[in-house]
Amino acid sequence: MSGGPEAQAGGIRVLRLAGAAMQARLDDLARLRIEVFRAWPYLYEGSLDYERHYIARYDAARSGTLIVAMDGTRIVGAATALALAEEADYVKAPFVAAGMMLADIFYFGESVLLPGYRGRGIGVEFFRQREAAARAFDCPVCCFCAVQRPDDHPLKPADYVPLDAFWEKRGYRKRSDLVSTFSWRDIGDEAQTEKLMVYWMKDLRREAMA
Repeated sequence: MSGGPEAQAGGIRVLRLAGAAMQARLDDLARLRIEVFRAWPYLYEGSLDYERHYIARYDAARSGTLIVAMDGTRIVGAATALALAEEADYVKAPFVAAGMMLADIFYFGESVLLPGYRGRGIGVEFFRQREAAARAFDCPVCCFCAVQRPDDHPLKPADYVPLDAFWEKRGYRKRSDLVSTFSWRDIGDEAQTEKLMVYWMKDLRREAMA
């Protein structure tokens, strides 16, 4: 089943997926994440088994939110979110250390979209629907994190343009004081290595008052 009304962005349906409908598409969602995250800056060497387990937890969590972009029956993009209080300790750690109220914060796990569908407003719709979910779960603050790679990394594309401007336009601000460490295996590596993840935040209450 879908978990709410759907929208259109760039001629593509964008809707929440949950329950049996999500379970039936776990492999499609897993392959999508692996394909998109292989590119810079994540360089992620994923596995289907891990990805199936990772995505399924959004159906199990009380506040779990999975938004998908569909071209016909094909899933071409996905975005996840859930209350920060339901996230893993390593995700929550910098907020706990800063004395922030976890109950106020909704965490955006990721937003992945195939290259041919970018620039059509789908990413904007992903943010809109996840922020709507945050409000529904009484979380007035939204956040996500982004990997920090060195500027001289040998695999960094010469024409790479970071998404900072896009995120800032959505009202998010970089919080260099909030940093977590995530681990995954880079393409071609034999073992996982730690990556620094810096958070971005937005207070929805300020937007409502504007």
